[in-house]
Amino acid sequence: MSKNSLLVGALLALSLAAPAYADEPAGPQVPSKIIAASNVAAKNVVLVHGGTTDGSGWKDVFELLKAKGLTVTIVQLPHTSLEDDIAAVKLAVASQDGPTVLVGHSYGGAVITEAGVAPNVKALVYVAAMQPDKGETIAEISSRFPMGIDSRMLDEKRFVPNRASYHDMLGADLPVDVTDFMAASAKPMRVDTFQIKFQNAAWHDKPAFGIVTTEDKVLSPAFLRWMYARTSTKVTEIKSSHMVYMSHPRETADVILQAVNEVT
Repeated sequence: MSKNSLLVGALLALSLAAPAYADEPAGPQVPSKIIAASNVAAKNVVLVHGGTTDGSGWKDVFELLKAKGLTVTIVQLPHTSLEDDIAAVKLAVASQDGPTVLVGHSYGGAVITEAGVAPNVKALVYVAAMQPDKGETIAEISSRFPMGIDSRMLDEKRFVPNRASYHDMLGADLPVDVTDFMAASAKPMRVDTFQIKFQNAAWHDKPAFGIVTTEDKVLSPAFLRWMYARTSTKVTEIKSSHMVYMSHPRETADVILQAVNEVT
């Protein structure tokens, strides 16, 4: 592993216990008709990508959900800070007209854990995703099952995945030309994102559904099973790499539809 990879790993292992964003301005107001719609079936799905990627990978899942009559919104995380990523999801959730199922992949799972406390979110779907608890950092929980991150530092604050290992580590069941493009277009991510404590954990109060990717080299199956077990998440296992929503879009969509159909 490269010197830069080891540096990223060392930084991720440090939990600075930084206060999150207690004093952040209040987000957009949720319309009263959404708050009141507690007994209406979910008709909206909001999809959140993981770290260093973007929303375009959700296209096949988007098409499958849209064909079922759902309104689907795909969030583009700015990756300028954890606070900004959470704010982007909160904005998307607040714009939904009615009950919503919130879906996150990988790091996106941590983001929906915080943003999912919105009253119109009726269920959470974790697609090979992080599930921190209130008061935890990503670095803290991942220290139990170290993440397979082979990364390259761009400067003292930001990193991207290593191109040479991208296919094998993230998407071994995707075509090489696809993962080559993903590696070339990777969005820089801040290291300190992994060191900030979460203020809320929506899975305490809302049903959660999770996908364990049994061939995952980023978040190990043991790590995913551990997180999902402690949160009483309803689990589906899929033989897949970390990028399961791209390599197995139908199976991923089926889990999301299960969440849509089981919540009111």
